[in-house]
Amino acid sequence: MDAYCPPDTPLDILHQDHELLIVNKPSGLLSVPGRGAHLADCLIARIQAVFPETLLVHRLDRDTSGVMVFAMTPHAQRHLGLQFEKRQVKKVYVARVYGEVEAGEGTVDLPLIVDWPNRPRQHVDHENGKPAVTDWKVAKRGVGETRMRLFPQTGRSHQLRVHMKELGHPILGDPFYATGPALEAPRLMLHAESLRLRHPDGGRGMTFKAKCPF
Repeated sequence: MDAYCPPDTPLDILHQDHELLIVNKPSGLLSVPGRGAHLADCLIARIQAVFPETLLVHRLDRDTSGVMVFAMTPHAQRHLGLQFEKRQVKKVYVARVYGEVEAGEGTVDLPLIVDWPNRPRQHVDHENGKPAVTDWKVAKRGVGETRMRLFPQTGRSHQLRVHMKELGHPILGDPFYATGPALEAPRLMLHAESLRLRHPDGGRGMTFKAKCPF
């Protein structure tokens, strides 16, 4: 991996109330701190500098951009954590993948586990892997690439990235799973476009969106 040079951009807050903070995470910024002082700069640290009470609920990969939800109270953290655990949170991602995908839509159902000698890479393991399911739809075909919407039913690490590679169409700019011309992109072309969840105070369904930057 390249040296960690996170973008110096202001916080992009999409929504804030007494229980929730919804932020549009930039590509290239860790969600949480990594090991060592050089990996201390991350989204939650930047948020806690402004809102010290903020609590982590989930994370996005360093190179993925888009909608992230944080909790403002321990109650909200528990409530949201259960929604993620029970797969009640509806997530939609936009990806640009290498090659022209033939079918219009489909599902990838391949169990994943960490590839220990090459961590944090993940790989398919039908015996020991944890269930991982991704629904996908083609949004637009271009020359040598396809724009897709991805609907993960599970939340495994690197799930969308490995599933697209296994489909034969790695996500453009993916430093772990793309090779050759598929690597020639200015960033990982994966963006968390929307998140639908129930508000911890009253349970009202709410959808939060962040416009795709590519």
